[in-house]
Amino acid sequence: MSMLFLATVGFAVNFWAWSLLSPLGPLFKESLGLGAFEQGLVVAVPVMVGSVGRIPVGALTDRFGGRVMFPALSALTIVPVLFLGLLGNESLTALLIGGFFLGLGGTVFAVGVPFVNVWFPPHRRGLALGIFGAGMGGTALSALTAVRLVDAGGITTPFLVTALVLALYAVVSAIMLRDAPGRTLPTESLARRMGSTVRLSATWEASWLYTIAFGGYVAFSVYLPAYLETAYGLAPADAANRMAGFVLLAVLMRPFGGWLSDKVGPLWVLAVSYAVVTVAAAIQAFTPELMPVGTIAFLAMAVALGAASGAVFALVALLSPPGMVGAVTGVVGAAGGLGGFLPPLIMGAVYGAFGSYALGLAALAVVAAGTLGVTLTTVRHSLRAHEEHPGRRTGVPAGPHA
Repeated sequence: MSMLFLATVGFAVNFWAWSLLSPLGPLFKESLGLGAFEQGLVVAVPVMVGSVGRIPVGALTDRFGGRVMFPALSALTIVPVLFLGLLGNESLTALLIGGFFLGLGGTVFAVGVPFVNVWFPPHRRGLALGIFGAGMGGTALSALTAVRLVDAGGITTPFLVTALVLALYAVVSAIMLRDAPGRTLPTESLARRMGSTVRLSATWEASWLYTIAFGGYVAFSVYLPAYLETAYGLAPADAANRMAGFVLLAVLMRPFGGWLSDKVGPLWVLAVSYAVVTVAAAIQAFTPELMPVGTIAFLAMAVALGAASGAVFALVALLSPPGMVGAVTGVVGAAGGLGGFLPPLIMGAVYGAFGSYALGLAALAVVAAGTLGVTLTTVRHSLRAHEEHPGRRTGVPAGPHA
């Protein structure tokens, strides 16, 4: 359990750094005179880089293990954090450059899943990965502290504090982390492993599911403050606090989704979750009164997105070959992060064109309904095939993993 705890802390700390620009977005919008699309771009760039970067980082974790990758990534993330705090907050160009490299913090997810996966037997992996996934609550830490730290000490303060925490974690993890004794080391080259990964049908099924589940969570965690300020006229601090509540609830539901997947299987957890998102997003598309209808809709989506995020990696643990968990996680994690990259840009563009967010939320409802259909057909078929042939992994090409 100590390794799970250290991994979860590392996830939270790096996600804290990764999401620093989101709660500060309204401040940069005012100080730099940014438009809605430019503000969305500032908060979306770290999401994009952190997502795509998970693909090579996951494969590197299969090779080098979390013992090396956790402290290395934490140390590297300090550089863009300090750049943004000391030099990179005075222009849009500097924010985008700093945000690009800040994306390193978001790749840590692809380190933690394969690291945690090997420490636990199959019947406990859903809960363990769900607990690790609760580290995404680092976004809530950012939301709760960033604006307050600016008020207390200026724009550099949240970046300096975060850099210090990252440095402390890098040192502690380098000393205390160790890889599980039963870790399967890959025997193929990185290129061959990535080729095998993309040929797994399970990779693409889980990627689509996670695109909607975690992508929806990330999108709301980075854009919800701007949405609440614009649609409901909330003050920046109030909007940030409500976003933190959304994040906290989603974080708490992620271990529950993993635990429930261990008990009843991931299929029905995913199906119910996407049904809830469909209904709640459709309701919110009409911009109802914030209290109580809008609040209930957003909290329902937080519950569903968090539970689905936990269930997806219970599915990955079932269907991925042991030596490819990191590579599969990298692709799936990238898909989820990219799912969070586009919605802030779309929401900003939609609002700029129509003066309303309704079309963006309606699109979420349609996509969630389609994902529910995929879950009940394609994913159900893959799980049934796995149950009938438990020794065969879904879509594994002929060769050493067959």
